[in-house]
Amino acid sequence: MYAQLRETAAELAGVLWREHTVYRERGGGVVIRGEHVRRWISLAPTGGKDRALLRAGRILDGGTTAPARTEVVVDLTAPVAELATVCRRMLAEVAAAADAGPGGGADPGPSRAGRPGKGRKGRKESKAPRAAKARAARTGRSRHTGAGSWVVLVLVGVAVAAWAYTLLGGRGY
Repeated sequence: MYAQLRETAAELAGVLWREHTVYRERGGGVVIRGEHVRRWISLAPTGGKDRALLRAGRILDGGTTAPARTEVVVDLTAPVAELATVCRRMLAEVAAAADAGPGGGADPGPSRAGRPGKGRKGRKESKAPRAAKARAARTGRSRHTGAGSWVVLVLVGVAVAAWAYTLLGGRGY
C-alpha cells in the first residue's frame, strides 16, 4: 500500500506544484509539502483496498504543519487529474479558512458553531489540563535531580562550610 501511495503522491505532486517535497510520515502515509505556497497534502491508508484518506492543511511560519483543515477519502485507481482536482478544491478551502481567520490568517482553531455551552469568554479554564500537557511534553526526562543541580548544591555546601570554619574554628585555641 505504501508503494502505491508513494507513487500516486509523486505523480500528484508533479501535477500540483513545480516545487515540492514528498516524504513518508509516521503513520505509514505520504506527505507532499509545497513550501512556496505554504500548504501540505497527506495521503494515508484507510484499510480499504485502493482507498486513501486525503488531508490538506497549512504550513506555519516556523515550518511546522498546522492540523488538517479538510479531509476526504479518495479512490487511488482514479486518474491523477481527478485527484488533482480534489486536491485543488481542498487547498482552496484551506486558503479560504486561513484568509478568513482573525489576525490576518492566524489559526483560529476549531469552530464552536453548533456546539452547546458557553463561548470562550464565559468559560473558566482550570490549571489541571495545562499541567497534564506540560507533563506530557517532558516525556523522556527524569524527574530526579540532574548532575548540574548536584554541582551547585556541592558548591553551596563548600561555601557554607568555609564560612563556618572561619567563624568558628579558623583560629587555633
